[in-house]
Amino acid sequence: MPVKCYTVHPAEGHKHTHTVIFLHGRESVAEEFAGEFFESEASGPETGDMTLQGLFPTIRWVFPTAPLMHSERFGTTISQWFDMWSVEDPEEKRELQKPGLLQSIRIVLDTIQSEESFAPRNRIFLGGISQGFATALSAFCAGGKGLAGLIGLCGWMPYVGSIEQLITPGGFKPVIQRIWGMLPGENVDNFSTTPIETTPLMIAHAADDDVVPVENGHRMRHMLVLLGFSVEWHEYKDGGHWLNEPRGVDDISRFLRACMGQEEA
Repeated sequence: MPVKCYTVHPAEGHKHTHTVIFLHGRESVAEEFAGEFFESEASGPETGDMTLQGLFPTIRWVFPTAPLMHSERFGTTISQWFDMWSVEDPEEKRELQKPGLLQSIRIVLDTIQSEESFAPRNRIFLGGISQGFATALSAFCAGGKGLAGLIGLCGWMPYVGSIEQLITPGGFKPVIQRIWGMLPGENVDNFSTTPIETTPLMIAHAADDDVVPVENGHRMRHMLVLLGFSVEWHEYKDGGHWLNEPRGVDDISRFLRACMGQEEA
């Protein structure tokens, strides 16, 4: 499924080693989000580029743009990965979510496949903010085998109520099979979950987020741990519905370096 992406290539003179696919939030677009994302800086010397783009000159950054979809609540067309009634309570009227979420899962999986032309899957990271991370997490569960890592900001887990009901009797596999089976053309019986469970996850959320309550992040983290994932969780006193600066940038930087096998600069 074709999707428009805004791509930031590795710095001049640097060989491409890894790729980060990062999904923006609701009512945003890729290029605008990327510009704001790369304004946030890590701690360090006053001189030098301390943005993630500057700290990782060998990374290819890919920012897909969400489709334009009708919003049932607002009665208009907006940029969103799937329609929903409330980001504060994602379980409310969740029947609105499935059509767009399935479409966007396919978009993300197709983007990953396309990026494998430039770097092997084990050098591709997937991430997102807010609804972008909710979508990235769903795509990761549906087909994220062998990815380098997952990075989430200000997010939540779609259908968390249903997942809570599924994990007790059968553990992780029935949950993922349920997601995998929703995708047309996929063979549920042949799906193996092991490569996903070993993928490192980093999730960050600010306590003063007034868009997506941090409690939604707590619930997501709890469910991921129950499902067998090793989750690196970072909670900040402030930062709002965004990336805490500089600690949040520091944490992403450390996570990327660890997954890339680099020593701290």
